[in-house]
Amino acid sequence: MSTLPKTVKLKQNTDFRRAYGRGKSFSEPALVTYVLKNNRAGVCRVGITTGKKIGNAVMRNRCRRVIAAAFRDLEEEVSGGWDIVFVARYKTGVSKSTKVREIMRKQLKSAGVIR
Repeated sequence: MSTLPKTVKLKQNTDFRRAYGRGKSFSEPALVTYVLKNNRAGVCRVGITTGKKIGNAVMRNRCRRVIAAAFRDLEEEVSGGWDIVFVARYKTGVSKSTKVREIMRKQLKSAGVIR
């Protein structure tokens, strides 16, 4: 018997735009988080975006890896039923994943996503 995954990737542009438009945002110099309640029972959808202002492709990929590593550590604490979009800023690329994880935990806690 298969169980539903707790977290899936957010891929569609419409889903990202919905999170930007209707979601609640939390910003720090290293990370911006958009949070929106979804109707999927217990499934959390997560997306990561990096703009060209951050730097070249190497820097953007590093930002994505740092954010993904930080979220991987917090994934067990996150309650289901949310669409979460993380937007990298320049400081994300020069920060360690532990620092980004602290910022992420603070933002998700204030959003009510972490129990």
